[in-house]
Amino acid sequence: MNIEAPKALKGMSLLGVTGVHHWTDRTFSFTCERPQGFRFRSGEFVMIGLMVDDKPLLRAYSIASPNWAEELEFYSIKVADGPLTSRLQHLKPGDQVVMRPKPVGTLVHDALRPGRRLFLFSTGTGIAPFASVIRDPETYEKFEQVILTHTCREVRELDYGLDLVAAIRGDELLSELVGDKLLHIATTTRQESPRMGRMTDWIRDGRLAEAAGGPLDPDTDRVMICGSMAMLQEHKALCLEAGMEEGSNSEPGDFVIEKAFVD
Repeated sequence: MNIEAPKALKGMSLLGVTGVHHWTDRTFSFTCERPQGFRFRSGEFVMIGLMVDDKPLLRAYSIASPNWAEELEFYSIKVADGPLTSRLQHLKPGDQVVMRPKPVGTLVHDALRPGRRLFLFSTGTGIAPFASVIRDPETYEKFEQVILTHTCREVRELDYGLDLVAAIRGDELLSELVGDKLLHIATTTRQESPRMGRMTDWIRDGRLAEAAGGPLDPDTDRVMICGSMAMLQEHKALCLEAGMEEGSNSEPGDFVIEKAFVD
């Protein structure tokens, strides 16, 4: 049951934490209660955080759970001196988080034109909104193939995405829905792994085209991008070079990028 927020938090929700998982010394995920009547589109983010000195300290977090899930899930980095994440990483089941229940964002189906292939380019915790998108039935109704790429420095940082895809494959309903439409490409940039390199290099040298069945095509392909600012700009440039147009909620296009960050 959601806990009623005090008057100081008018318009916000206090949610009980139901689970916490530390993936590495730099990343963790947590689940919390979903407010009654709260709706969102897969890929959107909300402002979430903690009460600090009797005031809400909030940052933008992509919702990692699909829009049909009973709980809300978030995937976060840990920053030792981060105003919020330095505190948030110590969450335990039973603690409370604050959320402003107004979801927004550009990594949604409505911001893209119809297409055949959907590329989801992510680095680090930028995979969070795509954890929602790849579990949404609408994704597979709109696209014949979904290519999720996730690039991190070290192998262990890929575990969140690997576990997510494995869970989809092992779920009776989701596996039937997804079938062979989902392709997951996980790469590292620092620690040795079966697949190495930044995805921008994969695009340039043809490795992505080989793995996905052809290069980016503005006539048939749509792209969502989430990661660091430098990563966003580099991927955006490659999309523009391929002849793609950036989209938004008001003007759908061929690719969209997420501009919300946490500390």
